Amino acid sequence: MHRAISAFKLDEHGDWVAFLSCGHKQHVRHQPPFFDRAWVTTEEGRSEKIGAPLNCVKCDQFEMPDDLAAYRKTAEFDEHTLPKSLRSDHSTKPGVWAKIHVTQGKLNYRIAALDAKFELSPSTPGIVIPEIRHHIEPVGPVQFFVEFYKRRDNEQD
Repeated sequence: MHRAISAFKLDEHGDWVAFLSCGHKQHVRHQPPFFDRAWVTTEEGRSEKIGAPLNCVKCDQFEMPDDLAAYRKTAEFDEHTLPKSLRSDHSTKPGVWAKIHVTQGKLNYRIAALDAKFELSPSTPGIVIPEIRHHIEPVGPVQFFVEFYKRRDNEQD
């Protein structure tokens, strides 16, 4: 899944790391013939890549970044109180992840852009990737809440 590059930083070994809009980090090395990324060797080259897409394998695997902290959660909803906005396609803001926690019953979690459908239950939460449009549908009686996560302050420094 392509995510925008938001910043760069050198790691402790002198290799460049790209910070992505999803919150993941990814090394961007210039190691011909395996990786031809000469642009990473100059400040100008890196500056030109801010906002450019980079494939994020961790997003493909619905893996939340390690440095996130929960900051808010919704009230608990059921099949009758489920807001209409959650039943139609919507997305979180850049850098905002979420977990859909089902406490009773089941929900269908659909991600049209990925042509994906998951059945959520108390033992299977749903991971919401930033900026990816999705919606949920109850499968009979259900109770659930959504918990939101973002990076802790100063994690990109």
